Formats: sequence, structure tokens, C-alpha cells
Amino acid sequence: MLEKMSQFATKTFLLWMLVAAIIGFIFPSQLATLGTIVPYLLGIVMLGMGMTIEPKDFKVVFQSPKPVIIGVILQFTIMPTLAFAIAKVFQLPPEIAIGVILVGCCPGGTSSNVMSYLANANVALSVAITSVSTLLAPIVTPALIYLFANEWLKVSFAAMLWSVVQVVLIPIVIGFIVQNVAKKVARKVSTALPIVSVIAISLILAAVVGGSKSQILTTGLLIFAVVILHNVLGYSIGYLLARVFKLNKADKKAVSIEVGMQNSGLAVSLATVHFSPLAAVPGAVFSFVHNITGPILARYWSKKNAK
Repeated sequence: MLEKMSQFATKTFLLWMLVAAIIGFIFPSQLATLGTIVPYLLGIVMLGMGMTIEPKDFKVVFQSPKPVIIGVILQFTIMPTLAFAIAKVFQLPPEIAIGVILVGCCPGGTSSNVMSYLANANVALSVAITSVSTLLAPIVTPALIYLFANEWLKVSFAAMLWSVVQVVLIPIVIGFIVQNVAKKVARKVSTALPIVSVIAISLILAAVVGGSKSQILTTGLLIFAVVILHNVLGYSIGYLLARVFKLNKADKKAVSIEVGMQNSGLAVSLATVHFSPLAAVPGAVFSFVHNITGPILARYWSKKNAK
């Protein structure tokens, strides 16, 4: 029953995101107070990721390191550079620019692994890139944010580093330890993780929408346009550069999805803690957008593969 509920929660994820956004608009003052627990909610999601990461996931790094290295490098170069360029071209207000750059500087999201599976891409490569980029995030993400966002607002590298360590690295390490020390418990808990993740991400979205309702009403169209452009260009450039590096078809699709789909929950958490509710909006919108574009792209590649 729990497994069926988890599958249902995963399949209807977009619906719950939409419901969360609507609730955030209807009860903004009540849900805005949830902003303080956003890092803890993301920590729960990362704890779940730690319980699912296994040593075998890193085998592909040693067996076939080239596509993993290419994927991780493209992950941390394409999206931050695109975010900076978009902020400049569209002359975004400082807080929105910061929010877009935060999304660009984050590692790949775990949903990319599911999209790679649906797209008949190299799932092992996708998992390896997600895992490696997430483990590198405590150092790389704050460094990139400091590099690209310092023009708009003052950024503390040390504060960012500690935030990412607390929200990402520590929960993943705890999850990994639990998985290896208490395997039966971890196996049972992991069955419920999709439900927990959907609830946590929905609450994050509701909190951000509630805290930024007025700003979303005035800048919503601009943010949506910028986020969609960022996401689609990430897929496209990721695929093209994977092609330049002569990766095979399955690897190209995996790299493209990894580059285009970000851990936007981390961007929301960092924005909430270090900047403002408005800076968290691009991350929340990105969560919504890439869970629409990802399945569309995966379905397209799946049908093309079938033909």
C-alpha cells in the first residue's frame, strides 16, 4: 500500500505543486511563516537521497569516467553562465537576478534520474552525475554564487558554504550511514521517501508563494519567461556540447537532462536564508517548470527511440 501511495505521489507530483502554489496564494500570511523551516524540509529530502545512494552508483565513475566528468563540468558551467547572461540581457532586478543565479549554481536534482529512465537515457550515468555534483556542491555552489552574484548583492562565501553543508552534505552523510548500519530500517523508510519528498517540496513552494505573493503578481510573467528560457537552453546546450565531446546517444540524453534539471529546492533554501522571499521565487518556479519540460522531453526521446 505504501509503495502504491509513493508511486501515486510521484506520478501526480505536478498536481501537488499546483495545489501548493494555489494554497500559497489563498493563505499567504499563514504560509509565509513556513519560510523559516524551508532548510529543514530540504534537509529531509537530502536525507532521503543519502538513504538511496549506494557505492555501486559510483562504479560508473571508475568504469567510464569521461562522460561523468563531462557531465559534472557542464552542470557547473552551462547553467551558472546562462543565469548570469540572462540576468544581464533582461536587466533583471537584483533580487530576481540573484534567484536565477542561485538556481544556475546548484547541482542537478534527483528527478533528473527518473527523467533519464523515461527517456531511455543512461540512468547509471545520470545517477553518477547527480551524486558527484551533489557531493561537490558544498564547495562549488557557494564559489559560483560568490563569483556570479556578487555584482548584484554582497555574498558571503563562508555563510553559503556552511548553509550547503548543513542542508545537503550532513543529511546525505547521515542517510548513507543509516542505509549501511540499519539496512532493513532504511529499506522500509525509503519506500515512503517519495511521499515525504513530495510533501516537503510542496510545502517549500507554498511557503515561497505565500511569502512573495505581491512580488509574484507584479513580476510573475518575467520570472516565468526567464526560468523557461534558462531551463530549455540548459537542455539544448547540454545536448549539443555532449555531442561535441562525442558521447553516445544514451549518454547525450542523460547529460542534457542533468544540465537542464536543477536542485531548485537548494536555491530556494539559500535564497530564503541569505537573501529575500523574492529571490526564492525563481527557484520555486524552476521546480514547477522543469517538472513539466522534463517529462515532455523524456516522452519525446522515448517515442523517437521506439520508432
